[in-house]
Amino acid sequence: MPRGPRLDAPGTLHHVMIRGIEKGPIVKDDRDRADFVSRLGTTAKKTGTTVYAWALMHNHAHMLLRSGNGGMPGFMRKLLTGYASSYNRRHRRYGHVFQNRYKSIICEEDPYFLRLVCYIHLNPLRAGLVHNLEELDVYPWCGHSVIMNLMKNDWQDRESVLALFGTIEVRARKAYRQQVLEQSSQGRQSDLTGGGLIRSMGGWSAVRAQRKQDAQEMGDERILGSGEFVQEMLAQAQGMVKYQLTPVNTANKINRELEKMCKGAGITKELLQNGSRRHPLPRLRKKLAWQFVMEYGLSLAETARMLGVSTSAVARMLERHE
Repeated sequence: MPRGPRLDAPGTLHHVMIRGIEKGPIVKDDRDRADFVSRLGTTAKKTGTTVYAWALMHNHAHMLLRSGNGGMPGFMRKLLTGYASSYNRRHRRYGHVFQNRYKSIICEEDPYFLRLVCYIHLNPLRAGLVHNLEELDVYPWCGHSVIMNLMKNDWQDRESVLALFGTIEVRARKAYRQQVLEQSSQGRQSDLTGGGLIRSMGGWSAVRAQRKQDAQEMGDERILGSGEFVQEMLAQAQGMVKYQLTPVNTANKINRELEKMCKGAGITKELLQNGSRRHPLPRLRKKLAWQFVMEYGLSLAETARMLGVSTSAVARMLERHE
């Protein structure tokens, strides 16, 4: 069954999971890791996306994010496209780095926020990348060390996490770490990696018990939360801007930029889009491809249609631009 459209609105809490294509690596060494983390922070600041928790693994990554005004799809497109271009260029490869569709689950905050922060930050320990909590405290490729104030960055919102444990930071850090320790004994928690009625209620036994009482609860695979929360999110979705489609004002801005650049180069838009490679068309397409994807958040396919080239050609332009 095809998956439904993504749900999103400014201020929505998302548990985002990305995986390498065909379970392949998304990082090969610390230089790749540093590049990914740097791009995560830079893109978050540029788009107003809030990062509460993150863990970068060998072939996947988890993040707990609150979407900014530009929406989660735009943030993810800029992050993943920019990193994939850099990764391919550095390792002299072509093609996709990530699975085509990242997984994003909208989460109800009160019951899940702290559990998700701890769950995400425990990924390196569960995977054996670190052997104990002391090593996790200083592990650089996970947001736990930032909350513990043993690693620094200026884009992760550690204050909001610690505020849930008190107003005195030293005590709040200690209480947070204790919560991480307690959750470390619970192993993999499948209810935190997806949405739907079964996960939200904690398993089939809870669903069956509710049905025996003739109680009705709404569920949605894209949402982790109570039936009331699911209804609220779906109601909002009826009137929200669908960020996976280019908003009208952005489309108008892109068309104006396209016409302006063509006029400045002394060519027509039709000539740019007919596939010709005469000077200065390749250089102009390259500049526009970067701007459309990285500044306006267009997909590679949308950009390819605007420039009259293939999607793979746009990917190569981005790699060469960097």
